[in-house]
Amino acid sequence: MVIRVFIASSSGFVAIKKKQQDVVRFLEANKIEFEEVDITMSEEQRQWMYKNIPPEKKPAQGNPLPPQIFNGDRYCGDYDTFFESKESNTVFSFLGLKPRLAS
Repeated sequence: MVIRVFIASSSGFVAIKKKQQDVVRFLEANKIEFEEVDITMSEEQRQWMYKNIPPEKKPAQGNPLPPQIFNGDRYCGDYDTFFESKESNTVFSFLGLKPRLAS
């Protein structure tokens, strides 16, 4: 399975862009294979993302904002849960990956 990060390349919100960059940079720095899925370029992908986020994880109003992170079809979380896992050093578990041994 591949990690998929749903982003919005044409977001006008600086905070969203920074959060997307934070996730992507972390994955790149840790050599975690991932695919960026731009929801502004594909209505089909946007609808897939909305449909596959569990109801209890959706905001009370409006649509979930990017970045949203999946491992294959399994929902991992949004930026806030990613950030919490990063702070608690549990990102591999958050992503559904086996932890790497330090070399």
